Amino acid sequence: MYMAYGWPQVIPLESSGICATNSQQIVYFKLINRLLLVVSPSHIELWSSSQHRVRLGKYKRSEASVQKEGENLRAIWSPDAKLIAVITTRFYLHIFKVNFTEKKIQIGGKQPTGLSLASISLLLNEQVPFPDRNLTLSNIICDNKHMLIGLSDGSLYSISWKGEFYGSFNIDVQLPEGNGLSKLSHSLNNGFSSSGIQSAFTNHPVNKSAVIYLELSMQLRLLVVLLSDGQIVLCSVSKRGIKLIESIKAEKRLVSADAVCASVASDQQILAVGTRKGVIELYDLVESASLIRTVSLHDWGYSVEDTGPVSCIEWTPDNSAFAVGWTLRGLSVWSVSGCRLMSTIRQIGLSSTSPMVKPNQDCKYEPIMGGTSLLHWDEHGYRLYAIEQRSLERIISFSFGKCCLNRGVSGTTYVRQVIYGEDRLLVVQSEDTDELKILHLHLPVSYISHNWPVLHVAASQDGMYLAVAGLHGLILYDIRLKKWRVFGDITQEQKIQCRGLLWLGKIVVVCNYIDSSNSYELLFYPRYHLDQSSQLCRKPLIAEPMVMDVYQDYLLVTYRPFDVHVYNVKLSGELTPSSTPDLQLSTVRELSIMTAKSHPAAMRFIPDQLPSEITSTNDVSLSSEIISREPVRCLILRTNGELSVLDLDDGRERDLSDSVELFWVTCGQSEERINLIEEVSWLDYGHRGMQVWYPSRGVDPFKQEAFLQLDPELDFDREVYPLGLLPNAGVVVGVSQRMSFSACTEFPCFEPSPQAQTILHCLLRHLLQRNKIEEALRLAKLSEEKPHFSHCLEWLLFTVFEADISRTNTNKTQANDASSSLLVKTCDLLRNFPEYFDVVVSVARKTDGRHWADLFAAAGRSTELFEDCFQQRWYRTAACYILVIAKLEGPAVSQYCALRLLQATLDESLYELAGELVRFLLRSGREYDSADADTDADTDADKLSPGFLGYFLFPSSKRTQSLDSKGSFKEQSTHVSSVKNILESHASLLMSEKELSKLVAFVKGTQFDLVDYLQRERYGSARLDNFASGLELIGQKLQMDTLQSRLDAEFLLAHMCSVKFKEWIVVLATVLRRDEVLFDLFQHDLRLWNAYSITLQSHPTFMEYHDLLEVLEERLSVASFSEEK
Repeated sequence: MYMAYGWPQVIPLESSGICATNSQQIVYFKLINRLLLVVSPSHIELWSSSQHRVRLGKYKRSEASVQKEGENLRAIWSPDAKLIAVITTRFYLHIFKVNFTEKKIQIGGKQPTGLSLASISLLLNEQVPFPDRNLTLSNIICDNKHMLIGLSDGSLYSISWKGEFYGSFNIDVQLPEGNGLSKLSHSLNNGFSSSGIQSAFTNHPVNKSAVIYLELSMQLRLLVVLLSDGQIVLCSVSKRGIKLIESIKAEKRLVSADAVCASVASDQQILAVGTRKGVIELYDLVESASLIRTVSLHDWGYSVEDTGPVSCIEWTPDNSAFAVGWTLRGLSVWSVSGCRLMSTIRQIGLSSTSPMVKPNQDCKYEPIMGGTSLLHWDEHGYRLYAIEQRSLERIISFSFGKCCLNRGVSGTTYVRQVIYGEDRLLVVQSEDTDELKILHLHLPVSYISHNWPVLHVAASQDGMYLAVAGLHGLILYDIRLKKWRVFGDITQEQKIQCRGLLWLGKIVVVCNYIDSSNSYELLFYPRYHLDQSSQLCRKPLIAEPMVMDVYQDYLLVTYRPFDVHVYNVKLSGELTPSSTPDLQLSTVRELSIMTAKSHPAAMRFIPDQLPSEITSTNDVSLSSEIISREPVRCLILRTNGELSVLDLDDGRERDLSDSVELFWVTCGQSEERINLIEEVSWLDYGHRGMQVWYPSRGVDPFKQEAFLQLDPELDFDREVYPLGLLPNAGVVVGVSQRMSFSACTEFPCFEPSPQAQTILHCLLRHLLQRNKIEEALRLAKLSEEKPHFSHCLEWLLFTVFEADISRTNTNKTQANDASSSLLVKTCDLLRNFPEYFDVVVSVARKTDGRHWADLFAAAGRSTELFEDCFQQRWYRTAACYILVIAKLEGPAVSQYCALRLLQATLDESLYELAGELVRFLLRSGREYDSADADTDADTDADKLSPGFLGYFLFPSSKRTQSLDSKGSFKEQSTHVSSVKNILESHASLLMSEKELSKLVAFVKGTQFDLVDYLQRERYGSARLDNFASGLELIGQKLQMDTLQSRLDAEFLLAHMCSVKFKEWIVVLATVLRRDEVLFDLFQHDLRLWNAYSITLQSHPTFMEYHDLLEVLEERLSVASFSEEK
């Protein structure tokens, strides 16, 4: 797994400076042995791609040479990095030699860089005798001795690195009978599509179409030829390379209409094909080149019009991911399973402008906005170098970190999630699972400057210690103390070339390569001291180990082709600095297995799981005996993604799954006091998402005879890649990409963002299916305080209910006993938690109402659940049950419950909820009455819409008309008058107590007709008896120093003005200091003005309004004087 981090860096390239240069595209670039070669139309540059990125040498063609022989058109670099071949636009072949001088490069400080300046000299300059001068050329491929070029006439042209021209030849595709060419149908989904493969014979020669792209894999002895009509021809080559052209034979043809580029993952044996539609197709080269899946940006809202065709594909060095560039816009990195790990295209929705148009350079924008021309990873996968379309000025470098996957000879633990870059560790901080964070942990400069880059990282089983190895030596990090531990003697450090790391309890196991003897050994160091004097043991190995693992005191080492050795580790003495412990290894098992399968990428011991009956009895002696027992099974993940179980007793292997990228063996691994995944055997991740595996015990309760795959539905988002587990929280920790923009930088910063996804619902369902009710309850109780607990319960009930619905009628009759059904067990489990009522009604609202009877038959009567919520004053939850009651019990019961709930919500000032209830009551009452008036048909709640929260109250004019109509007086009194009486009673209560803020919230929430109410209650509950006391009380109730209080007062003032309620207008305008309102009122009623002025001046509590009096008196005086004139 690869994840981008930090800001992209820019490597500036030298300008050609030649006026004759017409091309605006870099011709070629490639990385070999920490060197980066760039071929532009008129010159060549050689850079260092190691820790220090500097230009080592260049060759610049003269202007006369460019005019005579043409610009550089195609180029290739020999595998040994000594020769460069370039073909110009006028078909001249230039072969250059790269020599490194003795002049060293010093870059600040005292540390030598190990870099030397290079000279690039021209060895050969000849014109290629192509049969036609109007040909167009494909890219160039090569081995150690020869090159191949595809021509537009459908032929291939062979040239040696000595400059010998062997001429062109056509590939003979007329295969003998029985060896047909494959014709594949294409699929745009991410699943398997091998069923779409058909077999067909063809005798069409390939030279009918131009060769536009070549790809060579010497490891697979495979040559891939892409033709201009979109077809792909797979050819076998000799083990001696492409020298013998007669040995290049067409084996298969993949019929595709729009293939434009391809890239081979030799280790995974996967062919990635880029198309004109912007889609990447993955083919399995083992299974007759069948189509595995396709990936694209279509699901993210980007079509080929946005990105253009695929321009280039580049696999990571370990073949676990691939980078894709598009012609018009951006690049992305994908895992083999189809998870999008990184993308430069901003996720802000579809762009309404053309992607070809760049924004203003002063604005922040995404990198590679103009499309991608070329891509290449460095040799470790820490850097992805990209060149933009029509760009000669720079190379953009993206920094990547790799996940500590359990592959090869370096072990890791799922408890500590670590991503490691070339000089740092990105550690997920998971102490608080509500908010996962990533900590950038930089390695000490004293170590990484000598031993760049980081090559291996392993976390201890408890996740509290990290072992890190670079080019030489190793260092340890204590996460608790935040301290590094290094070798005190640097000469000892330089003797260690680490090829793998493991943790054996408190001991670090180093797989060391001895350069002088070309051999391997295991070194055992205590974590408290890194020194040869503290070395516990040294174990020579018979060959290079392929994979390694450790469990308790057992160490597994596997060699090629498939020889498995298991050692027992015995430690005598205490492992402390003051003692002298002794460690010995004894071989307990050796197996040599003959198999035609691909090589293992990872192997892990499968410990025997303790049955819950034993763990519950606290039998320490029996438990320790089982734990210390030698594991007799291993889980194997092969390079092609196959997952299987190996029995170490008889060597038999059982296939489990395919297309798996990673897995975690969880049984017997965690030392956490609270372990929520103790029932899980292992988890794996691939294109199907996350899968949880559980043991299915046979006669012997201590040996798993079969395994049951249970939960293929644990799908992560396709932008989230899983890193590990938190056993004490029952969650899977993943990481996704985020981009942050800054006004002071050209490019955004890539930020890995950790995500958490719970698996608790899967574990609970597993226990309930096996009738382990007490264990499920105990697990749920342990998780009660964990984040997303309520969501887990809801997802559990939802999945169980959905499965119950989907069962056939036959299965339902067979499993008709409600007491034993999984749905009943699930509801019984959930009743132990207060979230039960919310969970049940939430699941009901997510499912079809036709199945509610089945749900509430197991969960309990809806009226009883409503009553429980009502008594607990959980009014919002109780309101959600109203619709269920209407469906199951009838509208009359639901209206009765809604009226009770309406009164309760008004008493608690829950006005938004009260408004929803009012709308439901009025709407359901009208539907109920219309049904009664028309026919005596059923009055069930089928006519009710599930979205009753969206019901609206009719405008006050229409509602008043319906209430006042004599013809509908009976309907009013039956279905509306109770709602109206409740609302008016509450409004009167608020007015009498002068709770004006609550009154405003009440009116807005319930859409109560305040104007109509004020007109009728002017001399009733809305009356103000005394101006002075009213002003004082309302001033206290409405605190004018807060914005909300002022808005509430303005709302009331507007309504009072609409009904000309002078008493309230005067009070509210005074509180708001609205002198224009008071002036309009007083200039026509001077008696009211005099009374108002006297009242404010006579009460000392109203001194704050004296300035308002002065303003009003001045305005009235001016108005009076103007009238007299």
